[in-house]
Amino acid sequence: MPIYLDHAATSPMPPDVIAAYASALAVVGNPASIHSQGQNAKRMLEEARERVADSVGADSVEVTFTGGGTEAVNLGIKGLWWARNASTGPSTGSETALPRPRILVPHGEHHATVDAVEWLEKHEGAVVEWIRIDEFGRVDLAALEAALDDDVALVTVLSANNEVGTLQPVAEIAALAAAHGVPVHVDAIAGYGYVPIDFHALRVAALSISAHKIGGPVGIGALVIARSATVVPLLHGGNQQRARSGTQDVAGAVAFGLAASQATAGLEEHATRLRSLRDRLVAGVREAVPSAVLRGDPTVEGRLPGNAHFTFPGCEGDSLLFLLDVAGFSVSTGSACQAGVPEASHVLTGMGLSEADARGALRMTLGTHTTEAEIDALVEALPAAVARASRAGLAEKQPTFGR
Repeated sequence: MPIYLDHAATSPMPPDVIAAYASALAVVGNPASIHSQGQNAKRMLEEARERVADSVGADSVEVTFTGGGTEAVNLGIKGLWWARNASTGPSTGSETALPRPRILVPHGEHHATVDAVEWLEKHEGAVVEWIRIDEFGRVDLAALEAALDDDVALVTVLSANNEVGTLQPVAEIAALAAAHGVPVHVDAIAGYGYVPIDFHALRVAALSISAHKIGGPVGIGALVIARSATVVPLLHGGNQQRARSGTQDVAGAVAFGLAASQATAGLEEHATRLRSLRDRLVAGVREAVPSAVLRGDPTVEGRLPGNAHFTFPGCEGDSLLFLLDVAGFSVSTGSACQAGVPEASHVLTGMGLSEADARGALRMTLGTHTTEAEIDALVEALPAAVARASRAGLAEKQPTFGR
């Protein structure tokens, strides 16, 4: 059985969540129907919504279920941008100047954010302004403050970087934006279930989360929308939720709600355990492969508790990933791959690394059932994989003659 160290990509569903999901799938009734079976489904749905709301310190009315984290991010960004520009949806081709065209986005955001803001830039007339991040991947607050003005539609930011694990100063960002009356969307998907989230205390306009990162099913997420915020829907036709039309996924919500309750119950104890395992992994990798460089915030409390991200000079991350996969370990490069062509991580280049240095990246992310023995096994297997990947990288750089 392979050792799974890629919980940031998706986390396994516990047996009781699977059982709750399967049981809810057998329930007949559309929650929008007024007959007894429909109302039973609605009760299950609303109980699940309450659990998800509780997990992030929000009210149930503020939770809009979506088809996953990517939809939640798109709804948060596009919906806020349209609302701030007095639009009722995508552009009608009007030549009227936009009142608030600018979106402030730190470098190194998830592709759901990057692609969403670039779509608004290409199709809706948005002006995207990229904010500096430091060598650890943290937002430059001075640069953000200097960019804030009356023509800014919104700020969007990760709560924790999904690749290198650095925690962002979301409360400080929200305070800076509030001083200019600018709403903030937070992509909290990577941090959800690993660090505490208090939506009301943050005072942001919207916050995105996803079920499958915390042991829920793939295909359901949520955008938490403050009562005071206005978000224009992406989907129309039924008005089943405040910012989203469409028949709601009762079974997915039930499983999401249970996973949310489990992920946030005893969260600090869980995080403490993961930090201990992560620090064991970091120390082990540094000893086994002295050339490896830890990326992201190096402090104990400055990064996600289960995240260890390294670059290995002279290696290709994909080569390391495949070699470790053959050896029985599931890890990630954390970088983009489009049309089958590996690319240097935009997060790492945003942090100031060259493309060459950014290519040899590995992200290892831990979960509830990760053990010390699994950590030690990975550390033991790593030097041989690095040696082979280094030789492969060197061979690729050698000149070839003839055919």
